[in-house]
Amino acid sequence: MKKEGYYSSGSFAAKAHVTKKTLRYYDEHGFLKPSYVNENGARFYTDQDFQKMQQIQLLKYLGFSLEDIREMTMKEAQDKSFVAALKVQVDLLEERMEQMKLVRESLKGTIGLLEKGQSVNWSALMDKISVDSLEKSFRQQYRNSSNINARIGLHTKYASNRQGWFPWLFEQSGIKAGESVLELGCGNGSFWLENLEKIPENLEAVVSDLSDGMLREVKKALGGRCPGFSFRGIDFHKIPLEDACVDLVIANHVLFYTRDLPKVLGEISRVLKPGGRLLCSTYGSRHMKEVSTLAAEFDDRIVLSAQSLYEIFGKENGKEILEPFFRDIRWMEYEDHLLVTEAEDLVDYIISCHGNQNRYIVNDYKEFCQFVNAKIRKGFYITKEAGAFLALRKNAGS
Repeated sequence: MKKEGYYSSGSFAAKAHVTKKTLRYYDEHGFLKPSYVNENGARFYTDQDFQKMQQIQLLKYLGFSLEDIREMTMKEAQDKSFVAALKVQVDLLEERMEQMKLVRESLKGTIGLLEKGQSVNWSALMDKISVDSLEKSFRQQYRNSSNINARIGLHTKYASNRQGWFPWLFEQSGIKAGESVLELGCGNGSFWLENLEKIPENLEAVVSDLSDGMLREVKKALGGRCPGFSFRGIDFHKIPLEDACVDLVIANHVLFYTRDLPKVLGEISRVLKPGGRLLCSTYGSRHMKEVSTLAAEFDDRIVLSAQSLYEIFGKENGKEILEPFFRDIRWMEYEDHLLVTEAEDLVDYIISCHGNQNRYIVNDYKEFCQFVNAKIRKGFYITKEAGAFLALRKNAGS
């Protein structure tokens, strides 16, 4: 018997332009479960289920794998989460259009060269328009953007230090009018966006990131407001700037991601002017330890890789790592902790981490949410141990 306000699986499949076999596959693999199953095993769906189906279909169209989509659509179909999901989809569409514009310009440029009888670097062209390369870049851009927003969001909402991380970091930088700045790993641009009114006049800044997609987002947000800024994709291991041309290098939570840290530090030292400053932030060994413990308590196979970043470059070993390249190295700690009161925010943060958590959460998302909710009923305290090293470039021969 059909339930009032529900679609039968046949009607729903027709409405969504998919087969009943696809619906069953989505049910069995945890993409989209029916909202109601009657005593005879008949499946029924709602308008909210249809919203989620549209989200799945759009993400497929945009090139995401089914495994990606399963992680991206773990959340229940609630109006609040769908507003956020739709906003993300708008961003994804805009990013895809930007990518296609770049492909179009590359092809137009190639046509122009051929019409003039000039040679074409076909290998470079194929790299630019490679569908596989574009898809990888697109998926990584989505993950980077959404994960950064989730992590920053938790700290912004629940931080005990009301100054905020980025205003504090800006204060430690000592940026002055007329200086030249290089930012390595700009992320979503929060260092500048949260300090727009404090940016001094005549500041020249090269804002860089490995992700072209992230750079486009930041350029869109900052370009018109900061006339002295340029935006460049830079491999930190080979910085394309002249020697001794920068007053300050900012590396906010990025040095522990580099594959050859001494090489990166050598490059930073090279582009800094004599006495130029490096401001590089990182974590201590106790940072967010309660979150890692919580996730492992749900499933002891879960490892949030962010917990070991301090072993690569952290509060405890950072000075020793910097000493071959810099002098007057000083650690400045950002005094803060979190008291989280809403399970959804903590779940989003955990999902955004760089570990293996989603492999074990995706099939038990409801249970994980219930587990986290039970843990934070009276508030969930999280230790923060983060700060920044400020160091000066060593003089030649010192």
